[in-house]
Amino acid sequence: MSKRHFKWLALALALLLIGFGVMRALSARKAQQEAVAQASVAKAQTVVELAASDVVKAETLELAQGLPISGSLKAFNSALVKARAAGELQGLTVREGDTVKAGQVLARVDATEYNARVRQAQQQADSAKAQIDIAQRQFDNNKALVDQGFISKTALETSMNNLAAARANHQAALAGVEVARKTLEDTVLRAPISGVVSQRLAQPGERVAVEARVIEIVDLSRLELEATLSAADSVDVRVGQEASLQVEGSTKAVLAKVARINPSAQAGSRSVLAYLAIADATGLRNGLFAQGRLGTGRTSALAVALSAVRTDKPSPYVQVVENNQVVHKGVELGARGEAGKEPMVAVKGIAPGAVVINGSVGSLREGTAVRFTQPVAGAAPVRAASAARTAP
Repeated sequence: MSKRHFKWLALALALLLIGFGVMRALSARKAQQEAVAQASVAKAQTVVELAASDVVKAETLELAQGLPISGSLKAFNSALVKARAAGELQGLTVREGDTVKAGQVLARVDATEYNARVRQAQQQADSAKAQIDIAQRQFDNNKALVDQGFISKTALETSMNNLAAARANHQAALAGVEVARKTLEDTVLRAPISGVVSQRLAQPGERVAVEARVIEIVDLSRLELEATLSAADSVDVRVGQEASLQVEGSTKAVLAKVARINPSAQAGSRSVLAYLAIADATGLRNGLFAQGRLGTGRTSALAVALSAVRTDKPSPYVQVVENNQVVHKGVELGARGEAGKEPMVAVKGIAPGAVVINGSVGSLREGTAVRFTQPVAGAAPVRAASAARTAP
């Protein structure tokens, strides 16, 4: 093969390779354009179906404002019976759950020693009384002798002082008798209030010391909730405000009212204690845990369900339906409260009557087409939302 023929063959091969590359590039571009077109068609054909319960219309509502509270129920009146005299405990028969009345004898401390002390004090008082009689006779004799001039007035003054000392000793001995009798009375343990025994802290036959705890009594006719409030929340709390509580173990709501507010904050936590009187304590027990909501006021504002506000963007927003499409509307949040039993929040940034998508539907892309399975009439309350369905 000549050199000329070799050059023409190389040129033809190069042209063939260039043509093949161009055809391949054009084919890839066409496939890409077809994929984009198909994706656009599929996107245009995607429609989200919503039920009427999936949306709520924004409207002006009266919101009941409040704050959550919790704490333990405590008896308004309780008493701890302690031993006021040391000795062996006798006659203790009441146990936990027994009902007692104010003044009822609960137990006794062995009074043998204390009876002896009373007798001893009484005998000392009698001895002091005898000394008064002796000093009185001596004074009378010395007075007669002074009047007759047989002794000096100094001896009379001495007998007068002895008589005064005897009388003082007698008064001291009588006071000792009263102390001994009071100690004897302290050997009898009585219930200071009517109520139910919640704890028995000692046993019959046990030797107890002074101030030893024996019985705890609680009055279940009046219970109250001790609620801990933050410093900011306590500012809006007033005596007389009402709360609805849920007590553990009870299925019914319990009403309570703020009876007292501690004027001082707790050291360290800076929290404030509020005491809520339970309206009806029937069936409740001391120490049960309760939680609920304390009503602090009411306000009127344009509001939506709190669950409808989304926070997956830097600023809060709601999803609304406009012209059968999803639109994201940024909102400014205001006061929170309840309408019925639904948590609501006041918002700014949407118009009254805007159709807001319930938060339980999930996040929808802005611009997504929407179709309702039923016409949206009025402000349907949001209770349960059906799942969004995608139809081709």
